Amino acid sequence: MKSDLQLRRDVLDELAFDPSVAAENIAVSAKDGVITLSGIVPTYVDKYAAEKAAFHVSGVKAVAEEIEVKLAHGSSRTDQEIAKAAADALQWNVRVPSTVQISVVDGVVILRGEVDWQYQRDAATSTVSYLTGVRQVKNHLAIHQRPQPDDVKQRIEQALVRSAEADAKQIRVSTQNGKVVLSGRVRSQAELRDAKWAAWAAPGVMSVESNLAIV
Repeated sequence: MKSDLQLRRDVLDELAFDPSVAAENIAVSAKDGVITLSGIVPTYVDKYAAEKAAFHVSGVKAVAEEIEVKLAHGSSRTDQEIAKAAADALQWNVRVPSTVQISVVDGVVILRGEVDWQYQRDAATSTVSYLTGVRQVKNHLAIHQRPQPDDVKQRIEQALVRSAEADAKQIRVSTQNGKVVLSGRVRSQAELRDAKWAAWAAPGVMSVESNLAIV
């Protein structure tokens, strides 16, 4: 188990190592395995990259993200300009279905509608996150309800066995009415992330609840 001091140092090192992160503008604190990121960055994607980098560090149980996006001079766009750019970008992304609806308020992009898979929700968020002028992205996309196969629990368990990260023996899976609940233990955020991805990849899954403990 890492001390909070060591965990803070590791996160700072990871932020400095990742060239996509504006590390010089981000402060890090750690308490009981929970990392808090604060500071000011010039784009929303800088904020996203910092959070992602922190989760790469072993021993991190959770990340409290308090980073503020303050657009650099010349980066401001009207809501109309952002909405047009977002609509065009989503249209060109083959992973995003045409059911996604967009609204923009004060630089905050809001995604609504229904998609069939979680990866489509993630693709929509990623696509608009890189646009100039975006301060925040709120994803309210719902997963379209579909019949769930009788063997969905078995499919998820088999996917966990195939995973290079996840220790399938330590993870329990339960399913009901399109909801998957994961419980047990994992060794890192990377293992937790892979377990959730395995659950989301199963057909008919509408939500995933993780009760996994990082030990």
